[in-house]
Amino acid sequence: MGNLERVVVVGASAAGVTTAETLRREGYTGRLTLVGDEKVLPYDRPPLSKQVLAGTWEPEKTVLRPESAYVDHGIKLKLGSAATGLDLAGGTVALSNGEEIGYDGLVIATGTTPRELPFGHHLSGVHVLRTIDDAVALRGDLLRSSAVVVVGAGFLGTEVAASARRLGLDVTLVDPLPLPLVRQFGDRVATAIAELHEEQGVRLRTGIGVTAVHGDVSVSGVELTDGTVVRADVVLVAIGAAPATGWLDGSGVPVDDGVVCDATCRAADGVYAAGDVARWFNPHFGGLMRVEHRMNATEQGMAVARTLLGAQTPFAPVPYFWTDQFEAKIQAYGVFPAEAEMVVAHGGLAERKFVAHYLARGRVVGVLGWNMARQLRQDRQLISPATTARTSAVS
Repeated sequence: MGNLERVVVVGASAAGVTTAETLRREGYTGRLTLVGDEKVLPYDRPPLSKQVLAGTWEPEKTVLRPESAYVDHGIKLKLGSAATGLDLAGGTVALSNGEEIGYDGLVIATGTTPRELPFGHHLSGVHVLRTIDDAVALRGDLLRSSAVVVVGAGFLGTEVAASARRLGLDVTLVDPLPLPLVRQFGDRVATAIAELHEEQGVRLRTGIGVTAVHGDVSVSGVELTDGTVVRADVVLVAIGAAPATGWLDGSGVPVDDGVVCDATCRAADGVYAAGDVARWFNPHFGGLMRVEHRMNATEQGMAVARTLLGAQTPFAPVPYFWTDQFEAKIQAYGVFPAEAEMVVAHGGLAERKFVAHYLARGRVVGVLGWNMARQLRQDRQLISPATTARTSAVS
């Protein structure tokens, strides 16, 4: 786009930092401001539920870049000030400190905010996990406790359950769905994940919900829909996250489960989105997509920066994500719709070393590897809009 003299990036995590760095690397010389609602330097989030909770990393190790890197690249940091409003016509972003920043190009990279239970969040020992402060507080409570209940068996919940179990805590994992990560990977992989956790001593209470969190000042237990109360010194609520778009209310930017964008991640004239908050049209899969994973944040940040500088290449990635739990490294490329048929192409589920193909609408739409990274990287090439369901795999 022309006349690009002032770029503002709202959101100082992986997507926002990558956007700003790519702009400079690709030759942008105008004013560049990176806005973040936290007071600390931008940091990486995936290690929070693993290395930081386990104590193998100090929190400082998650910092993406030293402050000097932003100075060297001419990136002005505005930390500790959240965006509170957007004036599209005037080209300004309002901040919580009362300041207004003008822009010619705006990148929305505000990520997500964790969902909470409608009760119990006022009690000491009840946590969500999104920020570095959340991780430090949760680890502190885990080290002083003996029993933890994790509500929600998605990526975050299962990773925290594994970390807490390795710290020696009594861990109960609760979810209304029948298996952990079943919505993400289907019954067969979810069953293997459930068995892994149970073998490691995690108690699974699946197919059951939460009706109350007990305690006076501190949490003492979690009541389930069958009437049982599970003792807990610590509760982690990991029931998903919502796109952080409240500050865009009334702005005219289209919002529907994220900032709605075209294939170039454009939401409005001069306004783009990247990372967990972006819901863009992915031509590779022929529909709108919102991806809450680290690799997508990086790739989308780079793509948006180049689009701001004049490129018109659609952002059409094959999403990649991973999770580390106990001895399992599970990696996946593509999408995993509920109707997809899973076929084990290499290795075996029983050995917990395999690659599976997910087939839908006559083609491979996703591949998943469990402790089989090299083969997975080869099989990712099968994911293509033109790929037909040709495989010699056995189930």
